[in-house]
Amino acid sequence: MNPVEKALWYVESHFASEISLDDVARAAGVSRFHLLRAFQAATGRSVMRHVRGRRLTEAARALAAGAPDILTVALDAGYGSHEAFTRAFRDQFGLPPEAVRARRHLDTLELVEPIKMDETLLTTLEEPRIEQGKVMLIAGLSERYTVESSKGIPALWQRFAPHIGTIPGQRGPIAYGVIHNFDDAGNFDYMAGVEVSDFALLPAEFSRVSIPEQRYAVFTHRDHISMLRRTMHTIWSKWLPESGIQSANGPMFERYDQRFNPASGMGGLEIWIPIKA
Repeated sequence: MNPVEKALWYVESHFASEISLDDVARAAGVSRFHLLRAFQAATGRSVMRHVRGRRLTEAARALAAGAPDILTVALDAGYGSHEAFTRAFRDQFGLPPEAVRARRHLDTLELVEPIKMDETLLTTLEEPRIEQGKVMLIAGLSERYTVESSKGIPALWQRFAPHIGTIPGQRGPIAYGVIHNFDDAGNFDYMAGVEVSDFALLPAEFSRVSIPEQRYAVFTHRDHISMLRRTMHTIWSKWLPESGIQSANGPMFERYDQRFNPASGMGGLEIWIPIKA
């Protein structure tokens, strides 16, 4: 079993009890940093949002079946009070628990069901090269995303593309998609940017991120850009665990050179994953 499969098994076996991201990572045999990225690449969800969704889905089933005591359902779902459960339930489904119990059905609710891993996501991966990356200053446009909202990243690139070549202090034509500042809920910052000589003359609307000197495993993605998630899945769920190399906690980035055609999505790119020396 790869780490994501182990994590899914653990979640399905324990979501009714109090579990943390650290618990799931230990069960998967990887660091929490690794698990966050592997789980998102494989499933399109964050670990703890999936746990929360599974708990509330089973709670919704109990309510639709006519559970007489909402507080008992809340406690079984891991919530300490009726109020906390109601807030979480409404955030998840758009209805209070009383409404689901009253109507006795789950129609229109977006339930979070157990995930069965799709092995077709795995692909033959070219062996990466190992690089010692240099310090870089990257400037561009940035947004904070969840796994679900990350579908908006192409629109961020559309907004940034007209700036390429006109940014004060820009160094070369290479563009970078920098992924950093992950939190336990699976939120992260994504910057579409270029390397600059310094940050002093940048327009106020531009974000800035410093990439430290770091050792990287550099993977080549040759398929259409829409297939990037499959490559990411393979890196985090197959190559890294089998290689014995550990990922490092730091920014990772996509590197787009002149061969990449943003109009067609073809031309390939490189994925730079920080690793421990």
